[in-house]
Amino acid sequence: MAARLQALAALVEEKYDGRTERLWNEAATGKELLARVMELPGFGKQKAQIFVALLAKQLDVRPEGWEQAVGAYAEDGHRSVADVTDGESLQKVRDYKKQKKAAAKAG
Repeated sequence: MAARLQALAALVEEKYDGRTERLWNEAATGKELLARVMELPGFGKQKAQIFVALLAKQLDVRPEGWEQAVGAYAEDGHRSVADVTDGESLQKVRDYKKQKKAAAKAG
C-alpha cells in the first residue's frame, strides 16, 4: 500500500504539479475525468466511477457527461460512498449493499 501511495503522489507531482485539484478542475468532460482517475494507482473502473460520482455529488464537480461516465452511481439513492454524508446515509448504503449481496446469492 505504501508503494501505491508513493506512486500516486509521484503521478500527481509529475502530471499536475503537485496540485491534486487540477486532476478534476481541468477535465473537460466526464469521460476525460474518469480516464484521469483511472490512471491513478489502485483505481480500476468501478472505484474511479465512484470517485467521480463523489466529486459530482459532494463537491459539485460536474463536467459535461459525468453521469454517463459513472453510470448507475449518478442516480439518486444510496449506492456507494459517493452518497454518504452522515451516519444515516452510511447505514442506507450498507443496507443497499446487503440487499444486493442477498439478491446475488439468491440467484
